[in-house]
Amino acid sequence: MGRRKFIALIGSAVVAWPFAARAQQPAIPVIGFINASSRQGFARPLSAFLKGLDESGYVEGHNVAIEYRWAEGRMDRLPAMAADLVHRQVTVIAASTTEAALAVKAATTTIPIVFETAADPILLGLVASLSRPGGNITGVTQMNVETAAKRLELLHEVLPTARIVGLLVNPTDPALAGSQTKEFLSAAQTLGVELHVLNASTDGDFDAVFENLAKLRAGGLVISTGPLFTGHSEQLAALATRYAVPAVYKGREFAAAGGLLSYGSDLADSYHLAGNYTGRVLKGEKPAELPVQQATKVELYVNLKTAKAFGITVPLPLSGRADEVFE
Repeated sequence: MGRRKFIALIGSAVVAWPFAARAQQPAIPVIGFINASSRQGFARPLSAFLKGLDESGYVEGHNVAIEYRWAEGRMDRLPAMAADLVHRQVTVIAASTTEAALAVKAATTTIPIVFETAADPILLGLVASLSRPGGNITGVTQMNVETAAKRLELLHEVLPTARIVGLLVNPTDPALAGSQTKEFLSAAQTLGVELHVLNASTDGDFDAVFENLAKLRAGGLVISTGPLFTGHSEQLAALATRYAVPAVYKGREFAAAGGLLSYGSDLADSYHLAGNYTGRVLKGEKPAELPVQQATKVELYVNLKTAKAFGITVPLPLSGRADEVFE
């Protein structure tokens, strides 16, 4: 073999080696992340999810990839999104929000699932029991149904003379709407409050809701939990300010944007737990053997600036036990 041909052969082998080496490297695992709301409205919970994932040894873009699917409050989009993730054969599916979890549960019995839900996973049919979920699914549940009545109680504590209050629910999210409405109505009866149920299926319905509140001469508004409302909590807070309606929801974002009160399960806490569980499943642990966790941390936020603008005096004991006060 001539000297020039030999050098050319060696050179081509050196160039080809990195490509061959890369081809032999195993593909990194892929998480299918599906949520019924919008990424913008879930920025803080998503950050907590990624932190929990990091603590279990996985960093997005480094040793794990994430395929995101956001339904933007459109529950009818979820089945197709779940089916798409199954078709792509992702390694594990992180289904955050109740309706997303139900859609994924119906889409696959083989791909591991880690859910994050605001309702009872047993009543929803997601798992057989909390201690032994069974099948290919486990996850984290919040205390939103348990804290629903407390939101109305807090609003009543601030507005003791208000006898008419609106309750905003999403009728296309029956898994949450039904259970929470029952709790709210029971609390209203105890408090002697006339509760009017108002529906919103999309963010385009919000203006009409606040116009109805004005017609009802409602003294306040309590918002039931759901991805539609969480994803648009800042918009709801802005409308409450514009229409001068004292309102209570859950999540720091709502109070920070001008909502009077915020009380409920700490979403960041439950998403952090879900992220950690997702990492453990990626490492090989079986969902059926991971007990469903309950996020027990609740948070209270008070916006005194809004209270002052509405001419409301917030009792000192209430603001004193808040996690944060906006002034």
